[in-house]
Amino acid sequence: MSLLRLGIPKGSLQDATLQLFARAGWRISLSSRSYFPAIDDPEINCMMVRAQEMARYVETGALDAGITGRDWVAETGADVAEIGELLYSKQSLAPVRWVLAVPEEEPVQSVKDLEGKVIATEVVNLTKKYLARHGVNARVEFSWGATEVKVPQLADAIVEVTETGSSLRAHRLRIVDTVLESRTVFIANRAAAKDPWKREKIANVVLLLSGAIAAYSKVGIMLNVRKECLPAVLGVLPALKNPTVSTLSDPDWVAVNTIVDEDIVRSMIPRLKAAGAQGIVEYPLNKIVL
Repeated sequence: MSLLRLGIPKGSLQDATLQLFARAGWRISLSSRSYFPAIDDPEINCMMVRAQEMARYVETGALDAGITGRDWVAETGADVAEIGELLYSKQSLAPVRWVLAVPEEEPVQSVKDLEGKVIATEVVNLTKKYLARHGVNARVEFSWGATEVKVPQLADAIVEVTETGSSLRAHRLRIVDTVLESRTVFIANRAAAKDPWKREKIANVVLLLSGAIAAYSKVGIMLNVRKECLPAVLGVLPALKNPTVSTLSDPDWVAVNTIVDEDIVRSMIPRLKAAGAQGIVEYPLNKIVL
């Protein structure tokens, strides 16, 4: 039987990735001592790999495909095929940013002010390329972790990843510039991407993962309404939506079914009720495949 060797990111993306696969229809069981989690798909063999190393293992063919950040693909310079962008991160659906940061009290206003200084970071190559673009000569040192505490004693500035900036603020650091914005991507080994079976399997996995992401912030709404009240009910629904309107056994009534943004439902339901809707049901969605 054909088998897809799939890398699951270990570390900050791990929990969000396992939840995403669950919404897409796969159950991945992870043992605390194993790097080979079980998955309820006999055509997939999973391995936990740090996102920083994922692209390298996919490039060499140790893995057929994997999930990592576009930043780590760029940092390693790995030659892999990017199959699709997965719009999720550790805490949200927003991209992450690698930012240049300095202590709050430092007078640094731009990267130009770091000429001859020391910058600590995990992404040494990306930082060197950033400095070169701005014509700045500074020493870039690799940080093994806890980068925020390196300044000012061990470095003059840092390049660190952030989603909300809260950790930087907690360490009294100020963002000077954004070095790179990155999203999570699904990558594949170039040979695997050309293999007919693996290419189809990868495409199907990405399709369902993308569908699960598309459903994250959406909910379904079902309701019944008298035909004479239908225009008023449709007027409450978002203007660009095309709800499904179905006839019921009672010819005077119709059923309306649509998908809306979850954050507007709490204000929409009372308005739907006032417009004449009855039997309003809000239900969660696992996937939206367009």
